[in-house]
Amino acid sequence: MTGPAGLGGLDLGQCFEVFKTSAFRLETLGIYAVPAEEERLKAFRLGPLLPGRSAWTDPWLRRVADSTAAGKSWHRVRVLDRPLSEQDCYRLLGYQESAAAGEVIRIADRSACPGLATLARDFWLFDAATAAPFAALMNHDRAGGYLGAAVTTEPAVIMACVTARNLAQQYSVPLGVYLARLKADAG
Repeated sequence: MTGPAGLGGLDLGQCFEVFKTSAFRLETLGIYAVPAEEERLKAFRLGPLLPGRSAWTDPWLRRVADSTAAGKSWHRVRVLDRPLSEQDCYRLLGYQESAAAGEVIRIADRSACPGLATLARDFWLFDAATAAPFAALMNHDRAGGYLGAAVTTEPAVIMACVTARNLAQQYSVPLGVYLARLKADAG
């Protein structure tokens, strides 16, 4: 698989440097093993409040904030299963921080739509509405450990990503709506 024309073989990190208009992330796994998040996950286990991250304190959130201020868009759909795992609850807090930085976050409940069961591959889709879209197909081990990404411009792969994105967006709700429903369900 190749990177965008004229850019040679990109790795995932480089994709965030070269995209022009939009970045979309689909998250479908039940668990993600992210060593850099272990300390925050431990803090989450001790109580509901975590030290806040913001565009001022976190390089990733700074990237999102700076690029949205420059007119680029960031979207994410997280496909969740019920009941929510501890890690899902933890990630919902992090999504609020990402949303504050400018990322549009939506949540899709797999139990609400059987068609969402077909979504089993995580990816980033970049510049989908342009003449030069590209995608980074995420690879994880069975424990959710990140193994790397394959970057491609192949039309069939891009179309599959667009189709998966559209399905996920169709059956998702904005993060705030999802969180309000959780709160109402909790009582």
